[in-house]
Amino acid sequence: MSYINYIFLTILGCVLATWLSRILPFILLKKFELPKAIVEFLNFVPIVIMSALWFDNLFIQELGSIPKINYENLLASVPTVISAVISKNLLVIVLVGIISLGVIRCSI
Repeated sequence: MSYINYIFLTILGCVLATWLSRILPFILLKKFELPKAIVEFLNFVPIVIMSALWFDNLFIQELGSIPKINYENLLASVPTVISAVISKNLLVIVLVGIISLGVIRCSI
């Protein structure tokens, strides 16, 4: 198999995997209705993902030492969490977080 064919098949496989994992659930859920317990459980998924990303970026990890706090991200988290409590709008939360971190990095 030539190198170009290998790359083409790899890209085609990635397209297929992406399509199946993102589009197929929407198609299937149009035909079926999930039980209420599952829908309530899935409502927490975005919160869990955002929390995991936040905690991952809140600490600086170095081999052989205790994780240290990333103070830039901690300071940017304060207005971001406040905007999350007030607005409960993901777009507002992300924008406030990006702007907060940008202001902190420009001022340091």
